[in-house]
Amino acid sequence: MYDVRRLRLLRELAARGTVTAVAQSLAYTPSAVSQQLAALERDAGVPLLERAGRGVRLTEAGRRLAAHADAIMARMEAAEADLAGLSGEATGRLRVAAFQTAAGALVLPALDTLEALHPRVQVELVDIEAEAALPGLRLGEFDLVVTEEYDHAPRRRDPAFERTELGEDRMLIALPAAHALAAERAVELRALADESWVTSREDTLFAAMFARACRAVGGFEPTVRHRTNDLRLLFELVAAGRGVALVPGLGGDWLVPGVTLLGLEAPPLERRIFTAVRSGTSTHPAVRALQGALAARAREIGVA
Repeated sequence: MYDVRRLRLLRELAARGTVTAVAQSLAYTPSAVSQQLAALERDAGVPLLERAGRGVRLTEAGRRLAAHADAIMARMEAAEADLAGLSGEATGRLRVAAFQTAAGALVLPALDTLEALHPRVQVELVDIEAEAALPGLRLGEFDLVVTEEYDHAPRRRDPAFERTELGEDRMLIALPAAHALAAERAVELRALADESWVTSREDTLFAAMFARACRAVGGFEPTVRHRTNDLRLLFELVAAGRGVALVPGLGGDWLVPGVTLLGLEAPPLERRIFTAVRSGTSTHPAVRALQGALAARAREIGVA
């Protein structure tokens, strides 16, 4: 019989790549991780690790056992959720990850609703992009992630996650107030082909969507002058006349003086906002209570 704690270490190694990273994530020493993995290897009776330069990597047997460990962890979480549901009361602590605009417009108001209806649920919110949050969700660092995808940049469907749609958010154009097109109600993307742009960092799905939309819808390669994931800084750059930007409709709370928001003429660009949880936790009363509060907030602001 395999030790579940050792299986978790193998699973972490498969995801994080190094013994040192596993040790840091679980507050172990590297030697303790190595000892536990060696013990698991003895239990398995086949090599699970092999040397790779100054580190180690999983063998074929190690990769197979790590995949089984994924399924075992999911079943354990499902059992915990099942028993938690017997009381009929939502309790416990949840770690939630959300990107900036969703954290402000959706999650924070939803927490007020959750606290009123389910005071025994405690939520810790982390403002983080989905590119980092979704791997963390898989490894148990987060219990729920609020994330997004775009027509021009969909996300890969992960069978380990259960996805719940919250709604759609339409993209807008941010222009300096003195821009020649600022008096218009809407603008075509191709009309901005010669502009300098402010957009998100290259490691985000938003940046990928922006570039693909400019090429496919606008017919041009965008000239990007500034990159930031901070929406307030983005608006300040636009206000200073240092570029124009494609921004989410939910970003209005970060708007600064000197910026005008316009609609996009057909075809519109939208992002779909959804929550992701590990499949084993989807029926946990606390998770369901939070999802309900998020859905209510999405309906309230008209994205549902």
